[in-house]
Amino acid sequence: MNIHDLTDTEKIEYLIHFENEIAQIYETAAIKGPIHLRGGNEKILIKIFKQINTDDTVFATWANHLEALLHCIPREKVKKRILDGHSMAMNFPEYNFYTSSIVNGISPIGVGVAWAIKKQNKDQKIFIFIGDMTFQSGATIESIRYSINFDLPCNWIIADNNLSVNTQTDIAWGGNIQRLYKFFEKEISYNHCKNVTIKYYRYKNTWPHAGTGTFVSF
Repeated sequence: MNIHDLTDTEKIEYLIHFENEIAQIYETAAIKGPIHLRGGNEKILIKIFKQINTDDTVFATWANHLEALLHCIPREKVKKRILDGHSMAMNFPEYNFYTSSIVNGISPIGVGVAWAIKKQNKDQKIFIFIGDMTFQSGATIESIRYSINFDLPCNWIIADNNLSVNTQTDIAWGGNIQRLYKFFEKEISYNHCKNVTIKYYRYKNTWPHAGTGTFVSF
């Protein structure tokens, strides 16, 4: 089944059902590794992935199940990787999909791939999905600035749930994350970039940062 053959409503149900199934399995202690479930942002992700082709490359964080499914990676392959304990390392080169369990890990890698694509004059794009705390961290800030300065085919997507694990981002960092986003928007416009984009959305995650909220003894 190709997920893009579904209606938007069916896609939302599909994604929610998948995360619920993984949660149920996790609570049986069958998954010997951490999981990071997400919910509440299905609608916006579906809209974003309508702009992403299967030959474009997607970079995602350790919380990557929804992005993997929306990038047309078969459900059973995603599920098997999770059941094998590799939820945080969901790398599928054959589907142009990469993740990192390291904060900031995907940002410089994504920019490097975008630079190679530009050098080779390929008609591909890079989509880098990051969270609000990562967005304000050093290597990611540098990576975004670099992609703007060289107008690389990078599309940055910031998902803001105002949390880093259980720490509120606005309290930890101070200031306003939307101001930083607007700053980069202006930088893109000022530099007359044709290839770089940056998107920001806010949502409330329906799951804890990691796990399901139920203590599981292995």
